[in-house]
Amino acid sequence: MIFATAGHVDHGKTSLIQAVTGVNTAHLPEEKKRGMTIDLGYAYWPQADGSSIGFIDVPGHEKFLGNMLAGVGGVNHALLVIACDDGVMAQTREHLAILRLAGCQNITAILTKADRVDDEQIARVTEHVIDELSRQGWQDVPLFVTSVIDNQGIELLRTCLQQLHQQSSVHQNTQQRFRLAIDRVFHVKGAGIVVTGTALAGQISVGSELWLTGSNTPVRVRGIHRQNQPAEYALAGDRVALNLVGDISKEGITRGDWLLSQQPFMAATRVIVELTCDSVIKHWQPVHLYHGASHITGRVSLLTDIGETPLLAELILDTPLWLVDNDRLIIRDIGAKETLASAKVIRLTSPRRGKRLPEFLEWLCRLCNATDELTHLKLLLPQGELDLNSYGWASQLTLEAIDTLLSQVEIVRVGTLVLSEFKAKVAKERLVQILCDFHETHSDQIGVSKARLKRMALPTMSEPLAYKLINDLIDEGSIKQTRGWLHAPQHGLAFDENQQQIWQQVIPLFPQTEAWWVRDLAKKTGYEEDILRRVMKKAAQMGLVTAIVRDRYYSSEQIKQFAGLIQHYCAEKGEICVADFRNELGVGRKLAVQLLEFFDKSGFTRRKGDAHFLRDKGIFTE
Repeated sequence: MIFATAGHVDHGKTSLIQAVTGVNTAHLPEEKKRGMTIDLGYAYWPQADGSSIGFIDVPGHEKFLGNMLAGVGGVNHALLVIACDDGVMAQTREHLAILRLAGCQNITAILTKADRVDDEQIARVTEHVIDELSRQGWQDVPLFVTSVIDNQGIELLRTCLQQLHQQSSVHQNTQQRFRLAIDRVFHVKGAGIVVTGTALAGQISVGSELWLTGSNTPVRVRGIHRQNQPAEYALAGDRVALNLVGDISKEGITRGDWLLSQQPFMAATRVIVELTCDSVIKHWQPVHLYHGASHITGRVSLLTDIGETPLLAELILDTPLWLVDNDRLIIRDIGAKETLASAKVIRLTSPRRGKRLPEFLEWLCRLCNATDELTHLKLLLPQGELDLNSYGWASQLTLEAIDTLLSQVEIVRVGTLVLSEFKAKVAKERLVQILCDFHETHSDQIGVSKARLKRMALPTMSEPLAYKLINDLIDEGSIKQTRGWLHAPQHGLAFDENQQQIWQQVIPLFPQTEAWWVRDLAKKTGYEEDILRRVMKKAAQMGLVTAIVRDRYYSSEQIKQFAGLIQHYCAEKGEICVADFRNELGVGRKLAVQLLEFFDKSGFTRRKGDAHFLRDKGIFTE
């Protein structure tokens, strides 16, 4: 179990820890010289059962409040230290407020320097401490009166801490990914680079691969010290030292960097949060922000009015942070003189428009009140398609936990993209309706390509999901696909008697290597150009021929053969260019360009630079 101290400067936090553990947490020469904690200090108290109780000693002086904030993150039990001769002071109240805003639920109050005052003063300070704790939301807090001079109360305190340690059960949430905010880095001779921090979530073992954000590189865990003892693994809530190996250097790692079980998806620059305020915050107010072991500046943009519950805001960060859902940030004024509020992350991205619309704010309120991951997921799915990469990062759930959640909801899934069954149904209905509308407007055309129908009906949806829905409609029979063209089942075309007679004369002229121009077919068959143009257009609508450009046709069978050639070429070399295609067909460059541009427009291929890549092989090769 880990305890963190809190309290005013010179109230005896370091001396108290030394009396309990025998360890002096002051490690900097300046700290020893001035007798004042400047940076975080650590002590470990071995127990008879082989376990260890850890202590984080934080600075009490307001100049080093950033160090204090870095030390209390992830710790769920604090030791509030108040000197009997001074009593409750400004920094006592601020540290207590920070613990409350940071979500610390458990506190033990310890009065120090009892040897300097009489019983009346002790009683007076005790009453003030209890009142202040009650005012800030803690009831029935254990309180000890101590003195390191004559050891008054020290044994009672030691017994209490041991009981808390024995009663504490490690909450091993195996559904969470490992996260650790680095607060120290040093080099150990014979071992290499060691970083320390408090594990905020998940678990880690010797040999595990992690991602180091500062150096933006993978690392491997060669050794673990958990509560200052060698271990094979560490869990959320543990004080951890990790010996890392990889392409890293001590100079490339700083306080505030993160060790993560997976490479992070994105750093946050604008986030939506729920505020818990101790002081009034103004719209667009510049502030200091503290998260994990990081300290940056930013601005607060209020989304709801002061006094409303919940109080929602957008944080605009001057420096990106590796935030996830439900993370807490401490907000202080830009002069770093006053703690203003805490911010609980509700959403890692903020929309450019509509963020203050009543329906969006109402949805955010429901997100604030979501108490479990399933409820949270059910609120996200109606918003549209969900990228599991971003969702996994925001929720910090393991892949197995995400799959378990998804099995409890009705969805359509393509790779890492997810759409609710209801949204999928609405999208399918729109696809069918848009196709029917197209037939009414263009009754003389057989249909449209997949790419065109997607652009018409679902322009903002990702291609994999849209094509999945279209293919489902084809499988269901709601849409038919004829020679690559999508159309309603009842939609069809036919030649009249005269056109059928002309077509019978045209058929023998296909196939050939070169495409036919309408004017050349007219000369060949003896029909007027306009008449033949209408016949060829009708034949194209029926899927018998395909116009690669206006008035220039190949038979659909030939187009299918060309598509097979492109597919084979791309399978071997990954791409095809005009020269390759021209050489394979033995045609001129202009015709090769026209053909490849046709395949690009139809959605079969896509062009990037001079190369063409396979996009949807099912259009012409089914």
